[in-house]
Amino acid sequence: MVLILPLLSFLVGYWGVSRLQSIRALLAASLAKLLIPALIVYNMVFYKPGSLWLIGLSFVSSVLFFAIFYAVQQDKLRALCFSYLNGAWLGFPFALAVFGPNASSTIVALYIGGSLFGNICAVMAVSTGKQDFRFICKNVLLSPPVIALSSAAILSMWDLSAYEQHPIVQWAYQLNKILVTFAGMCVLGMWLSKVRIGWHDLQQSLMVMLARMVLAVLICIGAYVLLPIPHQLFIYAVIFMFFCLPPAANIVALETHYQGTGHSAKYIASGTIVSAVVISIYGFLLHCFMQF
Repeated sequence: MVLILPLLSFLVGYWGVSRLQSIRALLAASLAKLLIPALIVYNMVFYKPGSLWLIGLSFVSSVLFFAIFYAVQQDKLRALCFSYLNGAWLGFPFALAVFGPNASSTIVALYIGGSLFGNICAVMAVSTGKQDFRFICKNVLLSPPVIALSSAAILSMWDLSAYEQHPIVQWAYQLNKILVTFAGMCVLGMWLSKVRIGWHDLQQSLMVMLARMVLAVLICIGAYVLLPIPHQLFIYAVIFMFFCLPPAANIVALETHYQGTGHSAKYIASGTIVSAVVISIYGFLLHCFMQF
């Protein structure tokens, strides 16, 4: 049942792209600037143990992924596609579909770390010129995740724990998660309906995914041993799923703006298809053999 909403949302976008094209930008902007920041504020105000460590883990892992891929391939654009993952449009819908609402705090923290990496490194990776330090700082400070974190930090000055289970707060939170799933999967459907890829692209994306999955296992083991993140199998299952996400969709927009090309579109599209299949199999196996 949990897969019905993501699937229907994807099909609405895929089959209804001609009619919904005019609101795609609105859906994407609402997701990035309103719906996801609202999730961040909620989960950081009603803080769950280990969240700050998860943010740091996601950020450091993204830097590590970028460095490893660039050292091997000497290609900044592909290294960015390897390390900057689609936590916004797909991370939340996939996590909610596979793990349910209990995954919210974990996926929010991982998304924040990945988004901070993207806002700091993405422009530098696709730009041919040296970026001004003040521009980078401004870009990070004005990004929706950082604004949401700042708002949550201010609200956390008061003890609001009594309001966590308030009916209105819970109603708004549950509605927001539904909207996040719908907006993310609908935009994905509209976007994929316009991109054509070949079998070779899928093979390359699968190899990249397998390499990232191996690194993800090592990161999960290292985090379990070294970091004060709660030793709950559920949390590490979500962490592994996060690293199975495809490249962030806005990479192609940055590439087009700074380089005048769109090579990353195929990496993103084929990576998204491979990721959807891998995460679906992963979720199926988890529900068959494990209980959280």
